[in-house]
Amino acid sequence: MIEAIDKNLQRGIQLLKCISDNEYSNTTIAPYYSSIGGHMRHILDVFDCVFTGLDSNTINLIKRNRNKLAEDFTKNGIEYFERTIVNLHALKSEDFNKIVKVTDDLGLGVITANYTLAAILIQAHSHAIHHFASVGYIISQLGIQLPDADFGFNPTTPREKHIT
Repeated sequence: MIEAIDKNLQRGIQLLKCISDNEYSNTTIAPYYSSIGGHMRHILDVFDCVFTGLDSNTINLIKRNRNKLAEDFTKNGIEYFERTIVNLHALKSEDFNKIVKVTDDLGLGVITANYTLAAILIQAHSHAIHHFASVGYIISQLGIQLPDADFGFNPTTPREKHIT
């Protein structure tokens, strides 16, 4: 599990190494006018909530740091990715079945549910892939090359060959 999440997060780092701060923080693309940096920061905030809540076994997905520097500057975004990967590798696989309380707001109010650590990591990973797909759209609109062909694709999604 850690290897798969690491591999996906490395894709984010590779993208950030290839784009400018202006491209990273650009909010001109409709319909949501969100930036690559906003998506990246959001992805990493979810992982940060997991790591922050581990000691108390209470993970609050509402209380995100929203680090503006990591949202606006590739250097800070890369540092946030690298710190996330270090924290990911510090986890012990024997803790994956540990029960943690996860709190979030699903739109109709705040709820708390029991998860395993593995379940919240899987959710954070899937969430990252989902946002990478949104980033892929922004990238295409800005005329930037995707860092690799799998960027933003869920491994279970059937891939069709496009004939050119």
